[in-house]
Amino acid sequence: MKIIVVGIHTGIGKTICSSILCEILQADYWKPVQAGDLENSDSIFVSAHTSNTRIHPERFRLTVPASPHFAAQVDGVEIKLDDFTIPNTNNTLIIETAGGLMSPLSMQVVNIDLLLHFNLPVVLVSENYLGSINHTLLSIQLLKEKNIDVVGIVFNGDKNKATEDFINNYSGLPTLFCIPKFSHLNRHTIVEFANENRSSVIQRLQR
Repeated sequence: MKIIVVGIHTGIGKTICSSILCEILQADYWKPVQAGDLENSDSIFVSAHTSNTRIHPERFRLTVPASPHFAAQVDGVEIKLDDFTIPNTNNTLIIETAGGLMSPLSMQVVNIDLLLHFNLPVVLVSENYLGSINHTLLSIQLLKEKNIDVVGIVFNGDKNKATEDFINNYSGLPTLFCIPKFSHLNRHTIVEFANENRSSVIQRLQR
């Protein structure tokens, strides 16, 4: 099994979601593009917050914390779809994108192109804030227009039943799980949450 974790925009909780999925599925983790904060990268976060996740090295490690297309320009790098090959593993693999679906990797390539290149099912991470219904449904519409399989939505942060119910009903997509605001975000809380939700998440993934 290979799953791509995408978000309705950047900073939405994709890395926490990826950590939980890695722990639940005992999966490997790969972030194809890391832009900036290389000493505290998402790969480092997942490694530190899970019990035994194999981390595959990023294809691009860009020095500037900015949109990947700009960060690549600063580093003198051109990102092309042909540069990406999914890591060879016999294990389940969680792949996390950098930014939202239309975040650019180059002047010609955005994340949705990378999803089409990989041709894998996705989990969409949302967060409850004013405007998130619009952002979430636009993301779902684009994924559906591109015939990309969305296995479910993960809601991150403060719970809002009215928002979540509307998104589920309008889109026809199920909630895979909801990530609470952890009072202490560390390996213990991620592992504990994963253990509590493992059976229900696996059942939903095997729909």
